[in-house]
Amino acid sequence: MKPLLREQILTILAAIPPGRVTTYGRIAAMTEGGTPRLVARALRELPDDHDLPWFRVITASRRVAEHPGAIEQRQRLVAEGILFDARGKVPSDVLWP
Repeated sequence: MKPLLREQILTILAAIPPGRVTTYGRIAAMTEGGTPRLVARALRELPDDHDLPWFRVITASRRVAEHPGAIEQRQRLVAEGILFDARGKVPSDVLWP
């Protein structure tokens, strides 16, 4: 991945406010040449000691993606006041931007 694209993704990630979520696709659309898969890759490659709010990024279907950190992600979102419906979706009014 190009360093400029990674920098754009991480800058956008850092801007997601508490209590809000965005999607891999929305982040990709705000970059120059990014795709949802590249956004997911950038998040997977974050170092363990980072403080970026990776957990605020969800799928286009407004669900937490299946991955090893999914339980932690859901817990962090609930701690920020994000609610999930019976199907595991977050309400559209918490989407950012």
